[in-house]
Amino acid sequence: MPTPSPRASLIGLALTGSLIASPALADFQSCLAGIQSQAAGAGVSARTFQTATANIAYDDKVIELSQAQPEFKTPIWDYMAALVDDERVEDGRAAMRQHAQALANAEARYGVDRYTIAAVWGVESNFGKNLGKMPLVQSLATLACSGHRRREFFRNELIATLKIIERGDIEPSRLTGSWAGAFGQTQFMPTTYHRLAVDGDGDGRRDIVDSVADAVASTANFLRVAKWSNAQGWGYEVRLPRGFNTAAAGRKNKKPVSHWASLGVTRVDGRPLSGEGPVGILAPAGANGPAFLVTKNFDAIYSYNAAESYGLAIAVLSDRLRGRPGVQATWPTDDPPLSRAERRDLQSRLIARGYDVGEPDGKVGSKTREAIKDVERALGMPATGRPGGKVLEALRRG
Repeated sequence: MPTPSPRASLIGLALTGSLIASPALADFQSCLAGIQSQAAGAGVSARTFQTATANIAYDDKVIELSQAQPEFKTPIWDYMAALVDDERVEDGRAAMRQHAQALANAEARYGVDRYTIAAVWGVESNFGKNLGKMPLVQSLATLACSGHRRREFFRNELIATLKIIERGDIEPSRLTGSWAGAFGQTQFMPTTYHRLAVDGDGDGRRDIVDSVADAVASTANFLRVAKWSNAQGWGYEVRLPRGFNTAAAGRKNKKPVSHWASLGVTRVDGRPLSGEGPVGILAPAGANGPAFLVTKNFDAIYSYNAAESYGLAIAVLSDRLRGRPGVQATWPTDDPPLSRAERRDLQSRLIARGYDVGEPDGKVGSKTREAIKDVERALGMPATGRPGGKVLEALRRG
């Protein structure tokens, strides 16, 4: 995913680090035996442990993904275009209509508005369509038994997963997700699940995989604990004055609204600033790009995944689901970002020209980037591998 990756740092946990060595099979089995003893102390029965781990193996793919570095830094405008496009807004409104009661119940019970809940749902799993396919037990066992510097963290997440199986809230076959162990419609880590997941549909189980009611209620509960308040919004887009010192910007550098107003900051349409309490200014593309005033509610969104770009995607998507406009100012680029539909079009045109990029799904991986680089070279452009408007337009022209 674009940088910073929501999956690389779920719920504020940056899963960075390198591996020392890949253990032999015997070492893997020995490691599992040690974890079983620890799991037993946490209430996981021998039967549950043995059944859950009977057919797993050390997975080199998990290690590869944990070490993967992006080939290039994704510009904020590409990140936002992929996560907040017309398609996701339309899908989100349809999902909100279909599950209106579950969202209304979560809003009433936890005091978090339904549009923000739905925006997290949309960014995390595209409203339940993309849950991740990697088996949690195998992925977490691999990381726990590797030389990863956070192997103790992954060991705890593995034991938390086994406790979910022991309790019977979720079928073991449905416990799939990201390489790092995030799962469900709003992608909780297993330990976060134990702390904050709730039963939203009243069936006595906390199933954030197959129960939308449980997933959205659990997300609302997470944001409630993170001190979300419906009394104020997340913020809004602003216009920075000429010469604004972006070193003063940042989510943490909160000042009274009057302070920013005194510096010449206005709403994006030129109207005076409004609101109460300390607020910060985000300028993710620098002084010449769109800027945003953010409240403490933005911090609650940020805590779900420690990346300001991620928080901004959820914030803007929540606005668009409400019927408000998206980002109004122009991003500082002469090569427009592509929506997911446009990325699929790009991939289809690359395939038609003989490039192997896999399925045209709008997800830009290494094969798509290499194909784009080849096209860029042929056009005399810098070979960046970026899926931008110029490359797409060139392909459309043939």
